[in-house]
Amino acid sequence: MTTPAPQSDAGNLSTFNILHGFTEALVRGMRSSFMKDSDYHHMTQCDTLDDFRLNMTETDYSESVADIPNLTPSGLQEAALEKMVTEFKYLRTQAVEPLGQFLDFITYEYMIENVMLLLKGTLSGRDINELIAQCHPLGMFKESTMRSVPTFEPGPRGYDDLYQTVLVDTPVGPYFAQFLQDSAVHGGSRNVLEEVEIEIIKSSLIKYWIEDFAAYCSKLGGETATIMGDLLKVRADTNAINITLNSFGTPLNEPGMRFSDRKRLYPAVGHLYPAGTSMLVDVGDEDELGRVLELFPQYSSIWGVHAGGGSEKSIDDAFYERDVQQLELAFEGQMHFGVFYAFVKLKEQEIRNLVWISECILQGQKDEINKFVPVFSQHAPWRKSGGRR
Repeated sequence: MTTPAPQSDAGNLSTFNILHGFTEALVRGMRSSFMKDSDYHHMTQCDTLDDFRLNMTETDYSESVADIPNLTPSGLQEAALEKMVTEFKYLRTQAVEPLGQFLDFITYEYMIENVMLLLKGTLSGRDINELIAQCHPLGMFKESTMRSVPTFEPGPRGYDDLYQTVLVDTPVGPYFAQFLQDSAVHGGSRNVLEEVEIEIIKSSLIKYWIEDFAAYCSKLGGETATIMGDLLKVRADTNAINITLNSFGTPLNEPGMRFSDRKRLYPAVGHLYPAGTSMLVDVGDEDELGRVLELFPQYSSIWGVHAGGGSEKSIDDAFYERDVQQLELAFEGQMHFGVFYAFVKLKEQEIRNLVWISECILQGQKDEINKFVPVFSQHAPWRKSGGRR
C-alpha cells in the first residue's frame, strides 16, 4: 500500500546466504534459548515466587531476573520483554536490505499499539509518564513524539492535526493518512462513543499494516512469500473474527454500522477473504458467526472451543495454540525471512506463559497453572503420533 517494492528479492538457494546467512544463523541459534518442557515442569511445581525465581536461574532468563530484588509478574514481564527486544535489535543491526525493511515491518505493529495506547489513555485522564512506561519498547518513537500524541483532542479535526503535526514523519504515518482519507470518503464524524472510535482507528491501522506487510512479502517472492503469506493470512483472519466477536453489544453491531464501519475493518487478505468476510458483514450475533465459521474447517474447531463454554481453553488459547503450531513450522523451512517474524511472536508467547505461571503462583491458583501454550514442546498435540492437525 505505502511501502516501495524491495530493491532486491530475499534470495534463493544459491544467493540467500551471501547477504542473510549470518543473520539467519543467529536467529536459528536463538531457538535454543526457548524454555524446555522440563523448565516448565519445574516452574509449575513452585509454591512461591522465590522458588520460581530460583528455577529461572537455570534458563536463558537467569541474567534478566538476577537484578530484580522482589520478583513480581509485572517485573518479570518487563525483564523478559527487555531481553527479547535486545535480541531483536541485535538482529536488526546485522541485517541488510531487504531483510532490514522486513524487520522494520515487524516493529510497525507495536508503533500502532503505542499510539493507540496513548490516545486511549488520555480519554481516561491517565498520566502521560505512566502511559509511556506501558508502551511496547519495540514501538517507541522519540520522547518528544510520544509526549505530543496525547495532546490532541479526539475527533476528526484533532486526528488530522495529530497526523499533520506528529505522525507524518513516522513509519506509521502513511497508515494514519489512509485512515483519514477513508474516513473522509465515508463520512468523518460518527455517532459512537470515543472509546469505540479509538478501537475503530486501531483496527483500521492494523488492517493497513497487515495488507502492506503481506504485499511486501509477496514482492520478496520465494519461500518468504509462501511462509509469511500464510502467517499473515491467519493473522488477518484472527483479526476479522475478533473484530466481529467484540462488536456484539456495541454500536459497531448496529445494522447500519456493520456495512459502513465494521466491513471496512476486515483486512483484504486472508483465508476468509473475500467470501468469508462478506458473510461476516451480515453477522449479528454469536450463533450467526458460528454458522459462518463452520464453513471454514480451519476455524470451525476453534469456534467450537468458544461455543462449548465448558472447555478448559478459551478462544484466545485456541488461537494461540494454532499460531504456535504455524510459527514453529516456520523454523523447519530454510532461507526465508519468516523465521524472524516467528521468533518474535514465539518469544511473546513464552513471555505470556511465564507471566501466567507467576500469576498463578502469586494468587495460589495451582489448579489453573498448566493452562498455557508451551513453545517447541515435545508434548504439543501436533507432535503426538496421529495428532497432527
